[in-house]
Amino acid sequence: MTEGNFVDYVKVHLRSGDGGRGSTHLRREKYVAKGGPDGGDGGRGGHVILKGNKNLWTLLSFKFKRHYKAGNGENGGKQRSTGADGDDVILEVPLGTTVKRTDTGETLLEITEDGQEEIVARGGLGGRGNWHFKSATNQTPRYAQPGLEGEDQDLTLELKVLADVGLVGFPNAGKSTLLSVMTSAKPKIADYEFTTLKPNLGIVQYRDYRSFVMADIPGIIEGASEGRGLGHYFLRHIERNATLLFIVPADSKDIAKEYGILLRELERYNPEMLDKRRLLAISKCDMLDEELLAELKAELDETLPGVECMFISSVAGKGLSELKDRLWTLLNT
Repeated sequence: MTEGNFVDYVKVHLRSGDGGRGSTHLRREKYVAKGGPDGGDGGRGGHVILKGNKNLWTLLSFKFKRHYKAGNGENGGKQRSTGADGDDVILEVPLGTTVKRTDTGETLLEITEDGQEEIVARGGLGGRGNWHFKSATNQTPRYAQPGLEGEDQDLTLELKVLADVGLVGFPNAGKSTLLSVMTSAKPKIADYEFTTLKPNLGIVQYRDYRSFVMADIPGIIEGASEGRGLGHYFLRHIERNATLLFIVPADSKDIAKEYGILLRELERYNPEMLDKRRLLAISKCDMLDEELLAELKAELDETLPGVECMFISSVAGKGLSELKDRLWTLLNT
């Protein structure tokens, strides 16, 4: 999937169907001159429904069509026959889609399970036919209820990427390179910051035909939790990842400081993110000889006590098998 086809934020206008009108029919048959009221009820207007689909990864289907309208219910008929319900509109969305009111920003619901269906615009009820209004003092009512109007909804759909492992790091830390090596994904890679502007997903093949999903999240910068560098736009994708893999390059001036900044930004955005399992990977270790690598390990043991660190090189393929093993263990314990 190309970056331009990854759509994770759309605004849509939804209109449910109007309910059908109740019938005012009076029964007239041979030898039955005054059969009384037999008008049926109107049909219900169609709903607009969101349905989770695990095979979708983006909101691309909403990119070129933003208005959806369900069918109106049919009017009631004679012999108390109820009009047909209006056709529902079912919109399939990827798992991890959050639905908000566009005007207030209020979160209405989230789609997190395959096949989950949620009504976001409810069709109007059909009107009752005249036979409901028959009484001892009004044996031939010539009126019925009109159907209720459908709802208009202006909603915002936001996708928070669902993945097993999310890559977290500063811009140009080597996240996209790692994803391209560990999966068949082909993210854009270049030697400048913010090369990645949209999340990229890849499937990591593990032993015995097992696999897990890895997401390359656009780079985080200091102040991202306050919106700097499109921080809110990027950070929301990290919320749905089961395990966080922090990437800090070996040539960083202060690895412990960068790791601390990343943790603080996640905590400021959503403190619950720190409850996730996490692992620190030092990338670009092919630039270090054995002596420098030993010094770096000793330094990190002192500056980041208790933090699990792994040393990898995506270019040289160093430490990647061990990284897969550790991530699989974290995901399954």
